[in-house]
Amino acid sequence: MSTTPTRKTGRKIVLWRHGQTSWNLERRFQGSTDIELTETGVAQARRAARLLASLKPAAIVASDLRRASATAAELVAVTGLSVTHDAGLRETYAGEWQGLTHEEIIEKYGEQYAAWKRGEPVRRGGGELETEVADRAAPVVLDHADRLPDGGTLVVVSHGGTIRTTIGRLLGLDARDWESLGGLSNCCWSVLGEGARGWRLMEHNAGTLPEPVLGDDD
Repeated sequence: MSTTPTRKTGRKIVLWRHGQTSWNLERRFQGSTDIELTETGVAQARRAARLLASLKPAAIVASDLRRASATAAELVAVTGLSVTHDAGLRETYAGEWQGLTHEEIIEKYGEQYAAWKRGEPVRRGGGELETEVADRAAPVVLDHADRLPDGGTLVVVSHGGTIRTTIGRLLGLDARDWESLGGLSNCCWSVLGEGARGWRLMEHNAGTLPEPVLGDDD
């Protein structure tokens, strides 16, 4: 006699952006370039890790780029958990844009930049489409989330662009609308919670612990 598998409930995904790098300060497009954290970035990660540890995460998965790996290491240090590194969580590869400042991108690739901001599918600098980033990152997140117990929390340590596209994909938003989610500050995070109709956004660009939501429909 077959039985229907019991659906897991109450799981959470915390998508945590890495700490500050020198290229962040210079407003250079990092993409998949492997840039280290600054001393400030390490301190940001250490502070955030102490907060996130209080959520008692069940698992940690991180991009294998150094800025994300070093950020994840701070959470490992206070939780004792191991971390799984996955190249699928890397930031968007942006070809010729990588290493350029915001101003240089607008000067050299103004129309391409404008088209991207309009929500058009653009291979920035000849690199990846945002949908291609979601194609590689979202399955990694879902695979690890599927392994969580009821009520379990997964911490995903990644990059601003990758996190935004992953959230958009998991929420079922049209790719043109992903930009409306806005950016994440260094070492801030977003929280997805499991609801009756799938994943829902509970916190975005947060730097403090989530608070219970009371009466959100009234």
